[in-house]
Amino acid sequence: MPALAESLKGRDFTRVADWSGAELVSVLDLADDLKERQQRREEHTLLPGRTLGMIFQKPSTRTRVSFEVGIAQLGGTGLYLAASDLQLGRGETLKDTATVLSRYLDGLMIRTFAQEDVDELARHASIPVINGLTDSAHPCQALADVMTIRERLGRLDGVRVVYLGDGNNVCASLMVAASKLGLEFVAATPEGYEPDPRAVEIAREAGGSVELLRDPREAAQGADVLYTDVWTSMGQEEERERRLADLTGYAIDEGLVRLAGAEAIVLHCLPAHYGEEITEEVLYGPHSAVWDQAENRLHAQKALMALVIA
Repeated sequence: MPALAESLKGRDFTRVADWSGAELVSVLDLADDLKERQQRREEHTLLPGRTLGMIFQKPSTRTRVSFEVGIAQLGGTGLYLAASDLQLGRGETLKDTATVLSRYLDGLMIRTFAQEDVDELARHASIPVINGLTDSAHPCQALADVMTIRERLGRLDGVRVVYLGDGNNVCASLMVAASKLGLEFVAATPEGYEPDPRAVEIAREAGGSVELLRDPREAAQGADVLYTDVWTSMGQEEERERRLADLTGYAIDEGLVRLAGAEAIVLHCLPAHYGEEITEEVLYGPHSAVWDQAENRLHAQKALMALVIA
């Protein structure tokens, strides 16, 4: 573990595909340890005096709060950088931005639209760059997801994860993480909402079990984990009515939960829209692990920062 942890210093975390299963497990193991320390109120200032810059081009609740609180609990400082307040908003290049911010900061997190922007930032930054979300990937969410699954079910190997609805960025990152960690992944989506073919290819090349289905009820049979996300993401508001019509029948409700395993858990990366992709009864019901999952964004990201910035 120490040698592996040492090898992660300075690494970018822009997509799950770039990290091995062993590297992901090292983050999960440290996250578990940091969570226990936080619950016992034990000091764990692993990044004293370090500063994390956080660029936001999209609004956020969980990403902003979890990173800002996380770096503070590690003994560092988080600096919120609205893209509109930076010279990026007036045409400064990502290359120049990355170069100058590398002289001020110890790490950089960005939540934006295009994955290409994160990649370019990482290419030119001399400090670790963490992807806080793009339209095609949500790797930090995937870390929290698998942390929660292992925490609640006691294992990862052989766990059957069923993702329902829109095969979006959350679906893609979790699929690749699952493939590297021995989980079985099923995506049940209507036509036109399938997960990114490249993510499916990467997952299968990594040896993962990936199944693509249409029927949500068929998919839910015997699931260990039922997972969903909003049907209309930021930037898709004009498609809302069509999406609601297309995705009807893919909501996680009590009937679908009954088809899963008796010990199955339900996950949702939030925010939730009751009556669309999930019911309020399920979100607050006995199978829900959603609130643990939301909390685990904090612990997983603290572990990630500790490893790459240390």
